[in-house]
Amino acid sequence: MDADARILIGFDGTPTAEHAIREAAALLGARRALVVTVWEPGQAFSPVNLPISGLEGAPVTVDIRTGLAVDQAAYESARVLARAGARLAVEHGFDATGHAVADDVTVADTLVRLAAETGAAAVVVGSHRHGGLSKLLLGSTSSAVVERAGCPVVVVRGE
Repeated sequence: MDADARILIGFDGTPTAEHAIREAAALLGARRALVVTVWEPGQAFSPVNLPISGLEGAPVTVDIRTGLAVDQAAYESARVLARAGARLAVEHGFDATGHAVADDVTVADTLVRLAAETGAAAVVVGSHRHGGLSKLLLGSTSSAVVERAGCPVVVVRGE
């Protein structure tokens, strides 16, 4: 692994993600890092968030301005979270910057795409220890990154 190459760190603000930064710093030493928080645009327009027609009465119309404001707030929240992750990474020896990125398809796909685009030497992700059934039903970001990334992946289990 090139000592000058950047490490990409997936960061969602959970204690597991914070632990992953600390463990990665101890393992990989001081190096450049891009701390990435992935956010999902368009949530205000998602059918999951709208009432089901026939059960709650008349269908609800989503105001475009409201939906865009929700997206802007989600993006701002992700930016704040990415900067917090970068600060934590700097505290532990990384030369880090934070970056909020809109979800392409899944968080894993977005992290893998960014790793390829930035030429990351490795990707660091935390594992939330989902059990067998929940892993099967929900998928696992860390497993998907391991399967798809073109670079080494460091998966750090939660404390």
